[in-house]
Amino acid sequence: MAGRLILEDSRRAHEGIPVQMSFSELGTDLREATFVVVDLETTGGAPGSEEITEIGAVKSRGGEVIGEFATLVNPNQPIPPFITVLTGITTAMVIDAPRIAKVLPAFLEFLGNSPDTVLVAHNARFDVGHLKAAAAALDLPFPKLMTLDTVQLARRTISKDETPNYKLGTLARVIGTQTQPNHRALDDAKATEELLQFMLGRLGPLGVTHLEDLKTATDNVPYRRRTKAHLADDLPRTPGVYRFIGPSNEVMYVGTSVNVYKRVRQYFTAAEKRSRIGEMVDLAVRVEATSTATRLEAQVLELRDIQQYSPPYNRRSKSPEKRPWIVLTNEPHPRLSIVRSVPTDNMAHALGPFTSAKAARRAKDLLERVTRIRTCTTRLPTVPKPNARACSLLDMGMCSAPCVTGISQDAVPETRGLLSGTVDRAVESAMDNLRTLSSREEFERAADERDRLSALVRTAARHERLSLLSNIPELRASRPADRGWEIIVVRWGRLAGSAVANSVHEVLGTVEALASATKAVERPETACGAAPVEETELLYNWITSPTARLLNSPDQPFAVSRFSPLRFTIDVAVERTPSRSRA
Repeated sequence: MAGRLILEDSRRAHEGIPVQMSFSELGTDLREATFVVVDLETTGGAPGSEEITEIGAVKSRGGEVIGEFATLVNPNQPIPPFITVLTGITTAMVIDAPRIAKVLPAFLEFLGNSPDTVLVAHNARFDVGHLKAAAAALDLPFPKLMTLDTVQLARRTISKDETPNYKLGTLARVIGTQTQPNHRALDDAKATEELLQFMLGRLGPLGVTHLEDLKTATDNVPYRRRTKAHLADDLPRTPGVYRFIGPSNEVMYVGTSVNVYKRVRQYFTAAEKRSRIGEMVDLAVRVEATSTATRLEAQVLELRDIQQYSPPYNRRSKSPEKRPWIVLTNEPHPRLSIVRSVPTDNMAHALGPFTSAKAARRAKDLLERVTRIRTCTTRLPTVPKPNARACSLLDMGMCSAPCVTGISQDAVPETRGLLSGTVDRAVESAMDNLRTLSSREEFERAADERDRLSALVRTAARHERLSLLSNIPELRASRPADRGWEIIVVRWGRLAGSAVANSVHEVLGTVEALASATKAVERPETACGAAPVEETELLYNWITSPTARLLNSPDQPFAVSRFSPLRFTIDVAVERTPSRSRA
């Protein structure tokens, strides 16, 4: 495992002091949140500036009522008789009441705009819709607060066996509220507030303890899954790797996040919509995590864990551990061969690693056609046998027949150059062939040629990237982050450790401390053997990003070709060729 330094407020990298999280990173406990429960009475018309006849609201925190707001509102129009029968509010009652232009600013002040405030209503679409419409008509900004509908929340917490319907009056009778709703704004708001506290009490054992949980409390999540939210309680609020552990103590899934706690909590809400991952969460018995100093280190540890544990719910765990290479055989008259590993000293003369054996075979076919190197698998002696006969490839011009002539193949030097990554001639030949096949409308053959070219060019580009990092004993680099500077130490293409410095002035001291604190990495015996290929590529992308800076000493130089010719070749060769679907 890579060494790491976790810094308090991104400072004192060399001291290794644990992070003390801020309260904002812990989320808002429901006991600290402010709930403003509102109820309106209206003339019965569509939302607008002159429809509200009464506003009632109750403000509470920690289950205790800390404020009330109640007033009639003059709608500047007669109140319809059926509204009077329903609410008891008459036109005479509101004649001397203030207009909404005076009431609404006072209510908005009562409401406030704190991010820890939740606006609650029974059928919130109606009440909040009228308030927002009135604010828009008066050109008043409406605060962007979390809105909670107690109708939807009741459907998730109170079963149909307990209540015949979800009307406020029915629910108040079912749970026995002290205030009975009577279609007057303040009394209905009080009853709704009691209903809210009742439902929050039921949601607590299900893991709904913070505002972040309440946002998804009305989502359709199986009861069993929601009750597992407590598995995330002790996880770090920092970048890191998390592992879902199954009933047999096996690692089922590995993931990474900049905030492990928040990410894992999402698995127990409707935010997680993948059925296969939902199945995994239902099976999990605990979640383990490793905190890291940077996001990059977390991504690297995720790759290593996937390779080590092969978790069944990670798709990347199905990839092979060893990737194929193309090399020239070591014999008097060599040929191309696909192998599973290459000695480190021979990396410059081998093309790879390929993503699959199929891709390697495609590239090999292209190289053999372009160079005309022999393709027979027989091991040929330096001096041919007296009765040796050439095969049909000689007549076809596809081989120089060293089996008969004993003369070294002219194709060998060119093939060595192609294996080293200089694939220009092979690309030109394949492009010419593509144009010819396309002009003949032989799109199936053109698609096959495109696939061969893609395998060759992409691997040549990968070979170039990996070669830059895999052959360097130690590389140090830094990059600005949201808080300070991220620093990494890479050895033979493997991340040795990462840290964060508070300012640019602390970068050099931090990197020296990090380099001293991390374990040594031995030079690998095989090419790209110090780390998974994906890890080295991840480090390459980080190091070659526009804001990254190299910190190596003069005796450890590192040159990066930011604009490789291969990049342009990939665009031309892969994106401008016919598609198989046109056949």
